[in-house]
Amino acid sequence: MNNQILLDKFNLTDEMLFQLEEYYKILVEENKKINLTSITEKEEVYIKHFFDSLLLTKEIDMINVKTMIDIGTGAGFPGIPIKIMYPHISLTLVEPTNKRCVFLQKVIELLQLKGITIINDRAENYIKDQREKYDLATARAVSALNILSEIVIPFVKKDGIFIAMKGSNYQEEIENSIKGIKILNAKIEKITTYELPKNKGTRVFITIKKVKNTPITYPRQYAKIKKQPL
Repeated sequence: MNNQILLDKFNLTDEMLFQLEEYYKILVEENKKINLTSITEKEEVYIKHFFDSLLLTKEIDMINVKTMIDIGTGAGFPGIPIKIMYPHISLTLVEPTNKRCVFLQKVIELLQLKGITIINDRAENYIKDQREKYDLATARAVSALNILSEIVIPFVKKDGIFIAMKGSNYQEEIENSIKGIKILNAKIEKITTYELPKNKGTRVFITIKKVKNTPITYPRQYAKIKKQPL
């Protein structure tokens, strides 16, 4: 129960806490078979995965979010903890590694979560039919912001939000991304820094607002994005 106390600030129900506990158990068990996370000690999972993911709910009024896409979700972070807390959200999880997608399906079935779509593909392939469809897009520690912005921003509706979750060394990423974010018809709205409990690190949220639809020429092929970021 002590680990659940770490989540007190989020006012979770007993059912939500139970779901997170079950999520922890299956994460650790399946991690013995496939590479899901290097973090397996219980307190670390609760802080660096659950608490960290739920911090995002402090950045945007999730009640108004109807559609959310989590790019490069891995083992389901931040998407699944947010879905547990806000079950009304229609959530899309994008993950190119098939084994992780199989794990995500197991989590969804175990926790009896509804309204989640798993996409086993790269985001730049999935975008074709998904332009400007989501109220909120998230990505946690996926790649540099100047690369990530071109991949993620096209998914976001006009007036929607993209929140990039970064560590403490983000300043250079911001400088390298401002021009590209503008080309994609978005702008950095705010940058918020949090300290995780028990000195477990720093989380930075870069909140980017979509001003108008992104030009149809973006995103480019990943190789070109990586070679020549905007």
